[in-house]
Amino acid sequence: MAEKQLTKEEIKQMKMQAKQEAEMNALLKERRQKLEDLQTAGKDPFDVYKVERTHTSEEVRNNYDELEGKDVTIAGRLMSKRVHGKAGFSDIHDRYGKMQLYIKIDNVGEEKLKQYKTFDIGDFVSITGTVFKTKTEEVTIQIKDFELLTKSLKPLPEKFHGLKDPDLRYRQRYVDLVMNQEAKATLLKRTAIIKAMREFLDNRDFIEVETPSLSPIAGGAAAKPFVTHHNALDVDMYLRIAPELYLKRLIVGGFEKVYEIGKNFRNEGIDVRHNPEFTSIELYEAYSDYNDMMEITENMVAYICEKVNGTTKVVYEGTEIDFAPPWRRLTMVDAVKEYAGVDFNAISSHEEARQICKEKGVELKKELKDCTKGDILVAFFEEYAEEKLMEPTFICDYPVENSPLTKKKRGNAELTERFEGFVYGRELCNAYSELNDPIVQKERFLQQLKERELGDDEAYMMDDDFINALEIGMPPTGGMGMGIDRLVMFLTDSHSIRDVILFPTMKPTK
Repeated sequence: MAEKQLTKEEIKQMKMQAKQEAEMNALLKERRQKLEDLQTAGKDPFDVYKVERTHTSEEVRNNYDELEGKDVTIAGRLMSKRVHGKAGFSDIHDRYGKMQLYIKIDNVGEEKLKQYKTFDIGDFVSITGTVFKTKTEEVTIQIKDFELLTKSLKPLPEKFHGLKDPDLRYRQRYVDLVMNQEAKATLLKRTAIIKAMREFLDNRDFIEVETPSLSPIAGGAAAKPFVTHHNALDVDMYLRIAPELYLKRLIVGGFEKVYEIGKNFRNEGIDVRHNPEFTSIELYEAYSDYNDMMEITENMVAYICEKVNGTTKVVYEGTEIDFAPPWRRLTMVDAVKEYAGVDFNAISSHEEARQICKEKGVELKKELKDCTKGDILVAFFEEYAEEKLMEPTFICDYPVENSPLTKKKRGNAELTERFEGFVYGRELCNAYSELNDPIVQKERFLQQLKERELGDDEAYMMDDDFINALEIGMPPTGGMGMGIDRLVMFLTDSHSIRDVILFPTMKPTK
């Protein structure tokens, strides 16, 4: 069989790739050689253990009037270098931003200037020098002395183009943070959001706790767990899908107000809104109900917005969203009536609901014959209403069969006192008036076991110890769980959940 003839364009691309690889190999070789030369001369940068910094870049900028004409020592990564002849400018970056440097042969001498010129972009250096402003009013340090702290053996991406490939950005987040200031700002804001969340709850006298990440039962949510094996005990264990049942045990123990910020793990798909490992907050308050959870939720989010953005309004993917309380409150039945034109209050039986579902062609998660009126109500909501909820909205009163850990609605045994918060057509949080009747809770778990037998591998497992805790006695309690990653997405205008997680889950490369 004759070999395929390459086109001129393919040959051109191959030659260009070969040239780029050769240039990269030359750069790598050059940097290695510089390191060897330094080590031979007894100046190994990796022998530096500590730097006595006097200031950060931010402190120099913010205190210029006080520091003008004085000497400071700062340290950071060299990000640009424009030194020709006997003088030139450079930039280094630390955690707080950029600082311009000016080096001149009169201040450092010929030998030191020659050494400085050998530094590469990406190297870490410490700089001692005098603070001044250039003619363009930029705060600058005139170098008197310097030290190479770390030799960068691989070049950073070319500055103008940065690191654009999303897959590479997530795999090499350390490079992404160096090159993309927007990514760095987003992930720093995540820290500020979590700090403000803690501040809000601590000010309300909540106690932060830690509960197990490994458990013999995967409880507290409907999700597929990760399974592992504990060798010493010779038992299978589950990475937690939610901390709920442990936190409610603490309410039984008398803690009254608790919250936990931590990782959950769900063995499910990956997309722009889902990562198998994600961060949530769950909080529980004794002697409260789901109405109190609405008040806490909307005020906590508004507090965080004000704290990190200075306003309750955000623009997400071009749409302005105002998180100021009060958020809209709408029952699931009313939402379906408003957006689908079907009134489930007028539907009296499972058979009638199935018939309407069949007529409308609504997609279901299980066989129509196995679906209850409540299952079908949820399916109608998800198909017709959910994506239309742009402004923050609490959807209240979920069907009892879809809420196994929730108290029944006062005055309506078909529904429960549960709400989910929706923003931009996406679920943000989930909350209940918590079920504290051990007899009913056991019945709910048994029903969930039947669902598992029908093939629902996300249905809840039986947790006998939790039933035992409820038999000891849990006071009336309200609880709420929120996905922190999703909240950060809204407050940073991030399209993908991977943009707000430092190291998102990735398929390993070969």
